[in-house]
Amino acid sequence: MNKTAITARALAALGHEARLDVYRLLVRSGDDGLIVGDIADHTKLPLSTLAHHLRALVMAGLITQERRGREVINRADFAAMSAALSFLTAECCQGVALIREDAA
Repeated sequence: MNKTAITARALAALGHEARLDVYRLLVRSGDDGLIVGDIADHTKLPLSTLAHHLRALVMAGLITQERRGREVINRADFAAMSAALSFLTAECCQGVALIREDAA
């Protein structure tokens, strides 16, 4: 999958308010991450709804999950976040050549 497709998938996953809230919470939690129950407590999302949103973030490559016994620790994938941000800003302010002469 190319960088454009990877970034589009990540942005699509973050395009839902609940997933954006969950992702920002995981970013704030740092490398320690949070278990599902703690995420539910913070976001007030029902567990079944939260599971759906976490699955979408995992499929988009934005978070990782690690099972520890009965608990699942969720962490933001900071490398994936950095890659998406870098993709968006890589060519900042370099200018764009006009394709049509009459374009203004």
